[in-house]
Amino acid sequence: MATTNRWGIALAGFLMQVALGAVYAWSVFRNPLTKQFGWSIAQVTWTFTITIFVLGVAAFFGGLWLNRKGPRIVAFTAAFLYGLGVFLASFSAHELWWLYLSYGVIGGTGLGFGYIVPIAVLVKWFPDRRGLITGIAVGGFGAGALVTAPVAQQLIQTVGVLKTFAYLGIAYFVVIFVAGFFMQIPPVGWTPKGWTPTATQTAQRAKVDYTLSSALARWQWWAMWLLLFLNTSAGISLISQEAPIFQKLTNASAVVAAGMVGIVSIGNSVGRIFWAWVSDSLTRRWTFAVMYILQSGLFWLLPSLDSVPVITVVSFVILMCYGGGFGTMPAFAADYFGSKNVGPIYGLMLTAWGFASYFGPQLLVKMLSQAGSYTRGLHTIALIMLVSTVLPIIVSPPKETTL
Repeated sequence: MATTNRWGIALAGFLMQVALGAVYAWSVFRNPLTKQFGWSIAQVTWTFTITIFVLGVAAFFGGLWLNRKGPRIVAFTAAFLYGLGVFLASFSAHELWWLYLSYGVIGGTGLGFGYIVPIAVLVKWFPDRRGLITGIAVGGFGAGALVTAPVAQQLIQTVGVLKTFAYLGIAYFVVIFVAGFFMQIPPVGWTPKGWTPTATQTAQRAKVDYTLSSALARWQWWAMWLLLFLNTSAGISLISQEAPIFQKLTNASAVVAAGMVGIVSIGNSVGRIFWAWVSDSLTRRWTFAVMYILQSGLFWLLPSLDSVPVITVVSFVILMCYGGGFGTMPAFAADYFGSKNVGPIYGLMLTAWGFASYFGPQLLVKMLSQAGSYTRGLHTIALIMLVSTVLPIIVSPPKETTL
């Protein structure tokens, strides 16, 4: 395949991630579901928690399958399961368990299978721009809500929340299935014409391709799992409580707070591309160190602010760091363990996302109930991030040259 065609594969991967990232628009469905069926906010929110947890687990199995059978079959299965899960959610009237099973388990499995495909494919096509290209790919996931939320909101007002699930399920299937046709692995030994790795790239990259079992036998894999867990826990704690926090700190109306949430959410997508691009020059570990230090200072500062513009900017940067973890870590895993088996190696690492989606929000909510304000929780997260900065500083590539 001609070298220039890799950008077509990158575009298809980005569009696939946009469709998958629609899951971040879940909050659009929260109020319609609670009002129509009498479910509590906590019950409806569990759908999102289940979906993200299942995504993290399924990504591992999707990565294993991709290594054995290739990316297309995994992408097609992802399209079917995610589309089917969302479509079947349209039959969940007064049946909360069905919503959890359809959208959460079936849809979440499709999400996990699909999420790992562009990442595993593109790190092989772009050894010269690993950080940037994985940032662009998962940046599509972060942008999914920006595209889906207004469309879903309009559909809900027009045809109702359940029919909206049906329409969106069909749309997700079509987009992901078509994008899946473009997913393919480059020939063995392929590299971009005229490219040679820099001295910094050579020093930070594995000399051999690790298998999943050999990667798990290295402390670096577990350190990187923890890096992703900590970074995700911090950002997702804010995401889970954005509107209430903004209203509490600024006394803004619900409408203004919702607008702030919309602006801040863009940081999630921008950060995936920006920090991944930075990591190509700064190295992955120092990029994580900078993101940790930034978050430590901003989380500590946040509860003392009361200005809508200032809080919006601070939260935007925090969400950039949250997205930056997802943009940078796939390239990080490929650097340390090779690109050949990055699907299962990074896929298993994504279980950190699932655990963080529970830990971060629950930590913040528990401290809110104890203290009556968000200050203690936000300051605790700041201190965790500060102490954790030592982790990316000490992590280094595995030393083996043979396995």
